[in-house]
Order: sequence, then structure tokens, then C-alpha cells
Amino acid sequence: MPSFNIIVRRKVKKMVVLLIGGGCVLMDAMISKLTKNGHRVYLLTGQKNNRFSYKQVFEKYNFPYDSGSIKDIFESTRPDVVVFMGAYDTNFDWGEDARQDSVRYVAGLVNILSAYSVVKEGKFVYFSSQEVYGGVYIDNIGEEEPVSPKGFKAMAMVQGEETCENFRRTQGADTLILRFDHMYWIPEKGKSEDNDCFRMCLEALKTGKISANERRAFSMIYLNDAVELAYRVLCEKDPTHSLYHISSMEPVNEKQLAGKVQEAMGAGITVTDSSVGANSRLVLDSGRYKKEFGFELFTDYDKGIKQIVHYMKRHSNSFVSEEDEGGGMALKIWNLVRRIFKALFPFAESIAMFALAFFLNGQAADSEFLAKLDIYLLYVLLFSVVHGQQQAVFSALLAMGGYCYQQMSVHSLFEVLLDYNTYVWMAQLFIVGLVVGYMKDQLSFIREEGRCRVQYLNGQLKDIEDINDSNVKLKHNFESQVVNHRESLGKIYEVSSSLEQYGPEEVLFYAAQVLSKLMDCRDVAVYNVANGDYARLFSSTSPEARRLGNSIKYSGMEELYGELRAHRVYINRNMVEKMPMMASAVYSEDSMQLIIMLWGVPWERMTLGEANRLTIVGFLIQNAVVRANRYLDALRNERYVEGTSVLEEEAFTHLAKAFFDAKDKGLTEYILLEIITNEWNCEYAADSLGRTMRQTDYLGLFKGGHLYALLPNTNRENVGGIIERFRDLGYECRIDEEAVL
Repeated sequence: MPSFNIIVRRKVKKMVVLLIGGGCVLMDAMISKLTKNGHRVYLLTGQKNNRFSYKQVFEKYNFPYDSGSIKDIFESTRPDVVVFMGAYDTNFDWGEDARQDSVRYVAGLVNILSAYSVVKEGKFVYFSSQEVYGGVYIDNIGEEEPVSPKGFKAMAMVQGEETCENFRRTQGADTLILRFDHMYWIPEKGKSEDNDCFRMCLEALKTGKISANERRAFSMIYLNDAVELAYRVLCEKDPTHSLYHISSMEPVNEKQLAGKVQEAMGAGITVTDSSVGANSRLVLDSGRYKKEFGFELFTDYDKGIKQIVHYMKRHSNSFVSEEDEGGGMALKIWNLVRRIFKALFPFAESIAMFALAFFLNGQAADSEFLAKLDIYLLYVLLFSVVHGQQQAVFSALLAMGGYCYQQMSVHSLFEVLLDYNTYVWMAQLFIVGLVVGYMKDQLSFIREEGRCRVQYLNGQLKDIEDINDSNVKLKHNFESQVVNHRESLGKIYEVSSSLEQYGPEEVLFYAAQVLSKLMDCRDVAVYNVANGDYARLFSSTSPEARRLGNSIKYSGMEELYGELRAHRVYINRNMVEKMPMMASAVYSEDSMQLIIMLWGVPWERMTLGEANRLTIVGFLIQNAVVRANRYLDALRNERYVEGTSVLEEEAFTHLAKAFFDAKDKGLTEYILLEIITNEWNCEYAADSLGRTMRQTDYLGLFKGGHLYALLPNTNRENVGGIIERFRDLGYECRIDEEAVL
């Protein structure tokens, strides 16, 4: 696990904290942490009839989130900090009625924030989770990364975050969002938890096997560590940002996690590989939190998993049923006894009620008012309504026996059996009991059938929603293609031919912009091939596109180089870190001239169609580049001082202006050096300085014939070495930042 420095903070003043959310392990941990540090804790449960009790809570309010009393609660408590459980609120189960839960969730949060904004005191903290990111990511996800929710819960979480930000922006509310990354904890007995560690432990207990997808990677953080880190933010009076990620930043894939669970479980547990689909990685970056607050994690994966495994093994009876392979004989026997008792209980209940009916019937026989009341009929009717036909028959038999026994106190058994009133009464008893019992059974059957049908239809609805989400994405993609004509060769040619409006010196700069526009990718880099091994960055559209640096040894990137050498488009299907999503090469007479790299391409667009489009765009750009190079070669005698590689003043001025404009648009960096010397020979200077310069650097006459050097993709941090080399050759130089182009 990563080790971070601990920052010692000043003593925190005692606060009034209002926690909002249903009972859960996270709520318990927050209450415990706050009360141990001397803070006064109030709790808004979000339910009218809350069954949880908290001894450490100063006051508990059982009101739903849409209640009009929320404002009164804020005014009464005047909290310094309000914490809304958000993604971990157990008042929303996000099951079959996820759509309805999302509506209740957002409406409740808006009502809470409205009440909070009226009081305008304290800080409002919203707990979110990694679920707001549903895409595929190569690197750790920072706070600035746009969210990509999938499913109703994730969309509700995002709407909650946006609502907090809107109240912060429009109402001046002091809102703060904390996103936790795959939190895991020791579960409560018999309760199911929504995290990978619990799932694997439960699967191991039930089946003795753990299924794991090696292609899915993520990071987890233990509950106690997450609460400790969140507490530090709560105590900070003026945090720098309104959004922080809380994560261990320690990636682990499912197979590695399953191995740790297997080791903690001991012998008898096997891990099965269920790897399907493409590689997936979701790790939140908590660098912003680390920089501002600093922290260390006290529970690493091994320690946390061992604690969870030990607890679940010790209380396995509450997690495993008799149908599970890992249940054990003792548990199976206990569950069998419990099932038998459950089946026999209605019969015992019927016998107990029969004893009461027998007693009441005997007492009613001596009463003038109750003599005509048929207690046995009421008894049979009651059990028919409650338990159905089976208990109707059993209770009727008991009632018949009781009736005959009481009649035998006056008449003989023979007389009772010969009396036709006895049989009429028995028929009445059985008819009423069976008819009512049959109706009860039919109602139960219809209700169960309806429940199963609703469950089935909800499953179908979820499948339809997933299919619809996919279809909507395709629809939007096709719509954008139709509207923007991105797939149209005419449109591609129109945009790419816009390069012709630029001068020969500018073509490569704006090729990156054209690529970004045509490929709908904001992170594009164009590398100029220097020789058979190295390529040098010429232009780029974003800092992300420059992540490989100014110079790369492309021949060392085996997979990429193999594809480019075969004149194919490289596609990073394995999501290899520090490699572009797509790359292509521009050739001129079988010689590689340029390497185009695209970084910000979504996974769903890394297709053969996109590769073909990149190939077409590359050919069109190649035409513009080749024309520009041929033009410059044709004018070589006019552009360079005769017999040297020093550009004439007019040519160098055009070149410097091209770099100036490109830098102004964020496409490149460069340094302009004025070489200070009183007497110099142009041919000798070009020869001497040329040996210390890179292939992509330029020498030229500028500002009335003075000698200048233009160093592309260079900044103040790395220009020092070049200046030293020039000085060693006897040429003093300075950075010219006052050039007017």
C-alpha cells in the first residue's frame, strides 16, 4: 500500500454535526469517530419509523427527506457540519424500483439543500462514490475528469453532485463533495454488502470457489481509513477545493484480490478464471487530497481482507444457507429442523386455538345469549382465511371431534351418529372451510404469480434499459455523423484541405488541429521522424498528448512500431498504460515522415471504421505535408545563405512567425536564442553550431542580419544545456522574449 506523510494539525474545536442517512456501517463509524473526538452529533434518519437506535447520538429525528420539518431541524440544531450519506444511504435500495428511487433521492436532496441554504450556516458535505465513472480509463482518475454514469443509481449520484455545485455557485452555499473509491468493510451479521471483497468471501463460504475476472482492475480503501480521511476534511475550516477523491490509489485486479481471499480462507478454496470482455480499470486519484491534507493508510489489503474473512467464517451461519455447498453438516441439520418447525407451527397453532374454542363453546352452551353462536364455525373460518384449505380441513376435523365429544355428555355416541343434524352441521363446517380456504389459496397463488411476473418483467425491463442505453449511444453517434458529416469523404477532404491556406512552414502545426477536428479527439500529437529510431514532437493539442515527451524512441515500442512499419493503424486494444489509444504513420516514398498519436479516444470508438478514417485523414495530410516539403526544397537556394544551413532573414522571419502563432494557440513550445558575437563567419558559425544542434533546430538571420537559433519544443527548464554548448564553442547567447513577429 502507498505510504503518505502525516500532517499534524492544530486542535479542532468541538462541532455540532448533523448526519443525514439510514442506518449502515458507515453511519456507525462516522458517529463513533465524531463522538470520540467530543463533537455533538444529531441524526436525521430519513424515515418515519426508524428501527435503529444510537446511544451516542445526542438527538435523533425520524423524518423523511421531503418533510416540511427539515428546515425546523436545521434551525434547531444550527450544525457546523452537515453530512449527507449520499451513495451509502440505506434509505434507497436501488433494486427493482431504481428509477423511482432516483426520483426520491434527488427530490429529497434538493429539499435538504433548500433548508440548509435558508439557515446559511456550516458546511454541507456530500458523500459520493466511484460509481459516477462508468467508462474505461488507463490512468488514475482525477477530480477534473468528466463523469460518465451508467444506471439509475450512478445518474442520481451525479445529479446530487451537480445539485451541490449549483447551490454552491448560485446560493453561496459551502458545499463539499467527497468521492470514495471502492470502500470495503466488515459486514453486519446476515447482511449482504455491495463490494467485491464481501462477494468473494461469501462465494468462497458458499461454494468453496471464487470466480475472478483478471481484466478488471480497481483500488479499494478500508472503511476506517476512509472515515479518518473524511474526518480531516470535515474539520478543515476552509478547504481549497470543493471536490476531493479519497482512494488508496493501489490498483488490484479481481484475480489478485481473489488470491488474497483464498490465502486468508485457508485450504479448500479454489480460484476460477472468469475473464471476459475488454480490460477495465477504475482507480480514483487522491493526489489533490494528499497534497492539501496528507495521509497514511493504516489497513492494507492483506490486513483488511483477513479481518473480513475471520469475521465471516466465525459468523458463517448467518451468511450461508443449507442449500450452499459450504454450509456444513451442523448448519444443514439446524436449517432442516427450522424448516420442519416452520411447517408444523400452523398445526400447533390450530391445536392451541381449538383448545380455546372448545372451552368457549362449553361456556356458551350454558348461556342463553351465546347458545346459538357457533364457536367451532368461527374457529374453522378463521383458520381458513389465514392459512387456506389445508388448515381448514385440519381445523374442521378438530372441531368435529370436539363437537361429538361435547354432545356425548348428553347423548350416547350412537345417538349422536344417528342424528341428521350432526351431518348437516359437519357439511356446513367443511363447505364453509373448504370454500374460504380455496379462495385464500387462490388469492395467495395469484399474488405469488403476480410477484414472480413483476420480478420477471423488472428483469426484462433492466435488460431493455441496458439495450436501450446501447442503442441511444449508437443513435447519438449516428446523429452526430449525419449532422457533422464526420464520415463523409467530402467533409474530411474539406477540413483537411484547409491546410492549404497555411504557409509551408505552418502545415505541420495545424495538422494536429485538423486531426483533432476530424477524429473528434482533443489529445493529438504529431511527431517528426528524425531517423530510423527516434522521432521528435513537432506539435500537439494538449498537455496530455505530450505525455511521452519531446523525443521518443519509437523503434523500442515493439507493438506500435510493428503496426506502423506494416503501414497499419496501431490500436491499443489491451489498454497498455503510457501508450496512445491509436497511432498512424505518414510515409513519403516508403520513408516514414510523421507519426500521428491520438490519446483521448473512447474505448467504444477504437474500431476498424475509426482506423480506416485515420488512414484516410493521414493520406490527405500527407499530401499537404509533401507539397509543403517539395515547395521548400524548390526554394532552397533562395531560403538559405549560400553554402550554409542558415536561413535568410525573410525565410527565418516566416518560420519564427509560424512558431509564434502556433505557440499562441497552444500547439507547440519554442525558444528563440540570439547569438551574440561581433565578428563571425556565417559558414563557420553554421558548421560549428550545427554539430551541437538537433535535427529539428534552425539557424537563421533575424532583426537586421543578426544570427538567431530557433529551438522547437524547448522551454526555459531545458534550454540551459544548449546555451552551455554554444558558450563552449565561443558563442554567447540570450533568450529573446521581445521579438515582435
